[in-house]
Amino acid sequence: MDAPAAAALAAVATATRRLRLLSANIQAGASTRRYADYATRSWSHVLPLGDKRGSLDTIADLVAQHDIVGLQESDPGSWRSGFTNQTHYLAERAGFDYWSHQPNRNVGVAASNRRVGVVAASANALLSRMEPVEVEDHPLPGRLSGRGVLIARFGRDAHSLTVAVAHLSLGAGSRRSQLAFIGERLQDHPNSVLMGDFNCTPEQPEMALLFQRTRLQPPACTVHTFPSWRPQRAIDHILVADGLACAGMRAMPAAWSDHLALSVDLDVPESLLV
Repeated sequence: MDAPAAAALAAVATATRRLRLLSANIQAGASTRRYADYATRSWSHVLPLGDKRGSLDTIADLVAQHDIVGLQESDPGSWRSGFTNQTHYLAERAGFDYWSHQPNRNVGVAASNRRVGVVAASANALLSRMEPVEVEDHPLPGRLSGRGVLIARFGRDAHSLTVAVAHLSLGAGSRRSQLAFIGERLQDHPNSVLMGDFNCTPEQPEMALLFQRTRLQPPACTVHTFPSWRPQRAIDHILVADGLACAGMRAMPAAWSDHLALSVDLDVPESLLV
């Protein structure tokens, strides 16, 4: 092989693509701006009232600035959202060609399999400007069933970029089993990202299971995301494998939710995306 050809191959092998990632618990578009709202505005979590469409438009403006977005508490089309699939709405509004969602447990008339029988529903969701090769939907273990993890692969082998979205339980015991499960699913994917609402800080003992079983690393800096009106706890995370370079981890304003959104820039070798 001549020198120019070798140089060209080397350039391809080392070329990187900068992707901007976002993780956001959107609370189904129901606005919470103070602790009192949990009581005085509790109706907005189960009824099709409040300016949820306006909240979705504000969220769409934020997610449009990103390449891959993980959502938690996105209503997949129940009564409280006016039967709007919020993930689909955001994908269209923000110009994403690819979207997936994973419904979690239903609230209300949950025994009915008909969408019209669901008072309130919640989902993990993924929006992407790149087409994933594969998307997996796994239920998570826990004392109460209904939570899950959504895993998308953007290349054709185990070393490709793999992005997972999850919303973990409030209880430490359930989180421990959930993180162990996610660790098993990601341990053979060295270039992975896990984002979502973990309901715990990185220092919690159950998080060690994830770091031991995968190449995911604790965040380099603490970014407080909860509550959104006075952030005091770092419970929303974008965890990145040690082989990927990330920068600019930051909380983003989120007037519609009790969580701030979390954004990061990720430099990904082009070879991991084919």
